[in-house]
Order: sequence, then structure tokens, then C-alpha cells
Amino acid sequence: MSAIDSLPPLPEVIATHQLSARKSLGQNFLLDLNLTAKIARQAGDLTGCDVLEIGPGPGGLTRGLLAEGARRVLAVEKDSRCLPALQEIADAYPGRFEVINGDALEIDPLEYLTPPIRIAANLPYNVGTELLVRWLTPKEWPPFWESLTLMFQREVAERIVAQPGSKAYGRLAILAQWRADARIVLSLPPGAFTPPPKVSSAVVHLDALPEPRFPADAAILSRVVAAAFNQRRKMLRASLKGISPDIEAHLTAAGIPPTERAEQVSLEAFCALARALAKA
Repeated sequence: MSAIDSLPPLPEVIATHQLSARKSLGQNFLLDLNLTAKIARQAGDLTGCDVLEIGPGPGGLTRGLLAEGARRVLAVEKDSRCLPALQEIADAYPGRFEVINGDALEIDPLEYLTPPIRIAANLPYNVGTELLVRWLTPKEWPPFWESLTLMFQREVAERIVAQPGSKAYGRLAILAQWRADARIVLSLPPGAFTPPPKVSSAVVHLDALPEPRFPADAAILSRVVAAAFNQRRKMLRASLKGISPDIEAHLTAAGIPPTERAEQVSLEAFCALARALAKA
């Protein structure tokens, strides 16, 4: 395992600071610095960019992002046990790394970062999906970020890039692909982590589009797809009846057969339905 900087190997860092991954925080640590550097490279050219990282743990990906030339990295870490190890990184990269001990769901990155901003993270499993949905559904678009490079359980990653008709297709696919180009760029086996999770993981890269692929009101679209995929096996006229008493007419106006099921409906058609409901 070759070094990417002058800091100690991650197993040594973990031993020195007596760190162990906590299941309650959704932690699984990546200890191979070559692998964390490879993940950092999936975020693209980081020179001239600020980077937001969530859940850095002992700092493996952090070190990769800094070694790849990130202008500045802001890490948000809820686990105070990790702060001494992260401070060592801050000392090695003066002026380029800041860590906040707090909850990523409660912090405004724009208070600390200057655009252009990229987000890169081995997201804690227990908050990963919620953070992604927040980043994809701001009130205004384009968002504060240019790209997201995020690690998820493989199943979640497949849901983000899924196409209509597939078992994985659902709300995440609609929200992600409406406003971004999404692709899986890296797969990781359980053995790459300490402790090994029960499932494989994958890194998804999303580039923000200048504007959504199809016009639609974000709040209406989010409400429609949440209801539609909450009862996947039902016909849309049944699963969406709580959205509007005239849902069959709106489905027809959007070119969607009322007897269709959600997993068969394209992103474009869902956006058309959101527009039809907005006119009602």
C-alpha cells in the first residue's frame, strides 16, 4: 500500500486514536488509501473547487481529496472520537481543511464554502438517502453543488440509475435523473471495509444539469412520485387518488393510461403529470 501523503497509514491512525466503527452511526471505514484516492478521482478535477465531505471518519477519503488537489475541504463529522485524527490532517494541509463536529442535516455548507463546490462522501448508511434527496430537491436550481460523488449500498446506487420497467426504478431514479446525469463509477466488495458490511457498495457520480430535463414543479413532482411508488403494485389511478379527485383526467392529459403502474412510467411522463396537476 503506497503512501499518498506524509501521514500515517489508516490502520495506524485507527489504532492510535482507538477508533472503531459504530453501527449506530452507520459507519464502515475504508482503510486502503489507494482506494480512497481512486474514489476522490471519480469526483473529477478538484483543483479550484471546494469540496464538502460528510462522515469522514478517520479521514481516508479526506486525504484522497486533498492529495488530488481540492482547493479546500469541509468535513462534517458527527462522531467526536474522530476529531483528533482529523486535526492531524488539518495540520498537514494548513488552510485547506476544516472539520465541523455536527449533524450534516443541520449545516448550511454555503456558510463555509465558496463555489464551485463538489460533494464527495462515503455517506453514513443511516442518512445517505435523506441527504441525497435534500441535495436533489432544493427550492432553486441549479443547486449550490456542481457534482455529487457518493458511496451507497449497491442496492441504493442501482435505484439511483434505474430505468423504467426495472425492479429498482422508483422515486430516487426520478429525482436524480430529472436534474442530473447519474452513473455508477465504482463498485466495492464488503471486504474493502472495516468492519465488512453485509452488502456490496458502489460509488455514484451525479453531475448537476443547468436546468431540469423536463419542466415541472419540484414540490408537485416529489409528491406525485412519492405517492406513486409507495404502492408500486397498484394502478396509478388508485395510488394517486389522494393527489386529486380528477386524477384519471390528469393522467390522460399527461398521456399516461390510468391503469398503468408506476414502474412503467417514464420520467418525462411523470413531469407531464406534474404539469397537468399544476394547471388544475
